[in-house]
Amino acid sequence: MTTPEIFFGGAPEVSATAPGRVNLLGEHTDYNDGFMLPVATPQATTVALARSSDDQHHLYSDTLDGNVTFAARGGSAPQGFGSYIEGCIRLMEARGVAVPPLRVFVTTDLPVGSGLSSSAALEVAMLRALRELLGIGLDDVELARIAQRAEIDYARVNCGIMDQMASSLCDERSMLFVDARTLEHRLVALPEGAELIVVDSGVPRTLAASKYNERRAECEEAARKLGVKALRDVTDPAALDGLPELLRRRARHVVLEDLRVLEAAQGVPAERFGALMNASHDSLRDDYEVSIPELDQLVAHLRAAPGVFGARLTGAGFGGACVALCRTGSAREAAEAALSTYNKAGRQGRMLIPVPTQGKEQQ
Repeated sequence: MTTPEIFFGGAPEVSATAPGRVNLLGEHTDYNDGFMLPVATPQATTVALARSSDDQHHLYSDTLDGNVTFAARGGSAPQGFGSYIEGCIRLMEARGVAVPPLRVFVTTDLPVGSGLSSSAALEVAMLRALRELLGIGLDDVELARIAQRAEIDYARVNCGIMDQMASSLCDERSMLFVDARTLEHRLVALPEGAELIVVDSGVPRTLAASKYNERRAECEEAARKLGVKALRDVTDPAALDGLPELLRRRARHVVLEDLRVLEAAQGVPAERFGALMNASHDSLRDDYEVSIPELDQLVAHLRAAPGVFGARLTGAGFGGACVALCRTGSAREAAEAALSTYNKAGRQGRMLIPVPTQGKEQQ
C-alpha cells in the first residue's frame, strides 16, 4: 500500500472530506422531480491534492490500492474511480477554471456497494478540495450540481441529485429535506428519542444500475401518458387509475413516497416516522419491485428487534443496505439481534451504523 507521504513526497497541499448518505424516505423520487429525506453517514471519503510535477494527473485509491494516470490536457481516465475524479476536473475546466496537473490521493471508510453513496462522497470531496486549492467561489448547492454532472457525463450513471445534495449539505444529526425540482432544502431534526441503524445485507447491488435505468424510463413513460412534466406533479393516487398496470404500480410508489416525505418533513413522532418507513419498503418491494428476498428478510428481522420503530431498504435496491429507526440507546442491541437471526442462513450481513467497535464488526 502507498502512503500519502510516499505518494506526495511529503505533505499534500490541501485535503477535503465528504460523507456518504443514508436515505430515510424518498427512494426513486429524485429523478421524478420529487422529495427526499437523507442524512449523512459518520463514514466519509477524504481527497488530498497537490500539484503534479509533470503534465499528468496521477490518482491513487487507498481502498482499491489502485493507480490511474492520464494526461492533464486531452487525456481521459478509464472507467472506475478515476472517471468520477476526471469528471470533476473537466467540469471545472468547462467553467473556465485552470486546473493544473494534480496528484490525488483518495481514502475512505465508506463501504463501496452498500448503498451509502460512496460515489457522491468522492465527487463532493474532490470538488471541495479543488475549491480550496484553487480558491474557487462555489457554493454547496452548485457544487452538488457539478458532482451530479460528473457522475452522469463521466461515470455514465444517469443519477438524480439526491446523493450529491446530501453529501454536500447534510450532517449526521439532521435529515435534509430536498426538493429535486427547485433544490429547495432545509435541515429537519430526527424524531425525538430516536436514532438510526444501518445494516449491510452482504448482497452486492449487481442489478441496481440496469434496473435503475429501466425504472426511470417507466416513470418517464407514465408521466408522458398522464400529461405531466414529472410524477411529482401528481398528488392524487386516483389519477393513476387509467395507466397500464405496470406503469400504475411504478407511478403509485413515486406519488405515495412523495406524500410520505412531505408528511415526515413536517415533524412526526418516531412511531409515525417508523410506520412511514415500513410503508416505503413495502411499496419498494411490491409496486417498484426493487427489493430482493435478502433485503425483505433483513427488514423483517430489524422490525422484530427490540426498540425498532420501522425499517426499509435504502438506496437503489437489488442488494446493499437497510436502515431502521429505533429508540435512542437501543441501536446497537437491535442491530446485533437482527444480524444474529439474519446471518444464521450463512449470510454476511454487518452493522454499518452505529459504527462497529474496532475489532468487533458483526459477522
